[in-house]
Formats: sequence, structure tokens, C-alpha cells
Amino acid sequence: MTHEKVILVTGGSGLVGKAIEWVIENDKGKYGKGEGEKWVFLTSKDGDLRSIEATRAIFEKYKPTQVIHLAALVGGLFKNIKYKLDFLRDNLLINDNVLHTAHEHKVEKVVSCLSTCIFPDKTTYPIDETMIHNGPPHESNFGYAYAKRLIDSQNKAYNDQFGDNFTSVIPTNVFGPHDNYDLQDSHVIPGLIHKCYLAKKNGTPFVVAGTGKPLRQFIYSRDLAKLFIWVLREYKEIDPIILSVGEKDEVCIKDVADAIVKAVGFEGEYSFDTSKSDGQYKKTASNAKLMKYLPDFQFTPFEVAVKESTDWFIQNYGNARTGNP
Repeated sequence: MTHEKVILVTGGSGLVGKAIEWVIENDKGKYGKGEGEKWVFLTSKDGDLRSIEATRAIFEKYKPTQVIHLAALVGGLFKNIKYKLDFLRDNLLINDNVLHTAHEHKVEKVVSCLSTCIFPDKTTYPIDETMIHNGPPHESNFGYAYAKRLIDSQNKAYNDQFGDNFTSVIPTNVFGPHDNYDLQDSHVIPGLIHKCYLAKKNGTPFVVAGTGKPLRQFIYSRDLAKLFIWVLREYKEIDPIILSVGEKDEVCIKDVADAIVKAVGFEGEYSFDTSKSDGQYKKTASNAKLMKYLPDFQFTPFEVAVKESTDWFIQNYGNARTGNP
């Protein structure tokens, strides 16, 4: 049987890739698997995308008509600070190989995943899609940020010179099943879920770093997956689009911790260590462009998404990316 469309997802075993796979298989509405579609979710075992030969072999094997490009070398703050060249070079190689091989294979569309860390460090808020190149990114992760920023430049250049339909999306803080729950190197929601679970299990206090006041925009991975599928099928621009809840749905870290305490069923001592720094108070991204296209998109309520993520973590404890054997 020949498929009319072969959608290749790089980084298919990560947080977003697993969410896209879940939506494609489980959504009974417009986001589920389309007629004549074959979805291929790559993992690092399929080949090293830093190698042009390995990348070409993958494209030869699957002959994709469309690509969702999620693969990247990623890490927490500590790794980003320590290994700036690795983050710059490995991601430059991965992105260049994927985009150029897609061009060689006359792939109809590529959607790449950027990150809000690409935005200038000195900026006005809310940030929007027009501000990406307005100044240097934050010093702590400039290697990763510049490599990601250049995808936008590459997309425009491939379109200008060859008419290729390569675009990108910028999600805000993503969380959900299959996240990295490592206590040392994870983002705030998975880190706190793991910490709260251990506090309940061991009968110890649950202590959250900081005051709990900073605000963040969180997007549930399965909502983001639906939006990725919409971008692949419907979005016509080369310019990036921010995929996020709106400013009115920003959540303070205290509300995040409260939702996790409730989801875990933790009844012990719970406090904030105000001697620890808070980081930036807010870094709001505008979702006005998304709302112009999809004014009726229904985001999963935050508490529901936290509960689903927590339940997944507890069911998979020990084989989730928890830093445990």
C-alpha cells in the first residue's frame, strides 16, 4: 500500500513527539490520523542527525512528504552554561542536515520547533514573532538560542531562493506525559511533580524554591501537539507562530505547586524557601497571531493537565525519565 503522505517526526521519543503520536492515534476529531497518512516517529536509534550521511539514509528509507522537526540537543541551565559550543554546533548540524535533506528530497513542508529562549534578553513584553532577531539572547544559553534562531533565517532563505515551504513554531513552557522528570535537570512542573511525589512517599516536607510569585505561560503537550498538526496542515506562512495560552492564562508558581499538591494527594508540610532566587518575574509571549487563526481553540484546563501529567508520572515511576534506575 502506498501512502499519499509520509510525515516524518524527528525527535519522536521526546515530550512533544510522544504527544503528537498520542493525538494522531487517539483524537477522533480533526487532529487524528488523516486518510492516506503514514506517520514515522524517529528516535536517536534511527541515526545521528548530526551526520549528513545518516540523515540522507533516513530520508531515503522513509521518503517523507512532510517533516516535523523536533530533534535537538537540549539540557537544563547548568548544561547550557557549561557546553555552549556543543549546544551551538550540534544543533546547527542537526538543523542544517534536516532542512537541506528535506530540500534535496523536495519535501512539501517542514515545521521546526523553536523555543522562547531565542528571544532577545533585553526586550519589551509581551514578546511576539516580530522580535526574534532584535538583540542578543540571554548569555546563559546563547549557543542553543542562536542555533534555534537560525532555523528562522534558514526557512526564509530556502523560501526566497527555492520556494521551499519551511516554517517554524515557538511554544512556551511545555509539560505533560513523557517529560524529563529528573530532579537535577528538569523544568519546573516535572521537577516539582517528582519532588512532591517523593515527599509524599517518604513522609518529608515539600519545599518549593522561591516565593511562588513568578508568572509563566504553560502549554500542555497534547494541546501543543494539536496545534503542531494544525500548523502542518493549515498554516501557510514561512514566518514563525507562537503556540501558547494567552496572557490571561499565565499561572504563578504557587498555583503550579498547589495544583501538584492536589494531584499527588500530598497532605504533609508544604512551604516556600524564599532564600532561593525566583528568576525573572514574567516573560509573557503574545498569542495574538494564533488567536487570529484559531479563536475557538480549547486549551486543556491547567489543573486537568497537571493531574494527567502527575498520574502518568506515578504510573511510569522508575521508567519515566526520572533519574532513577
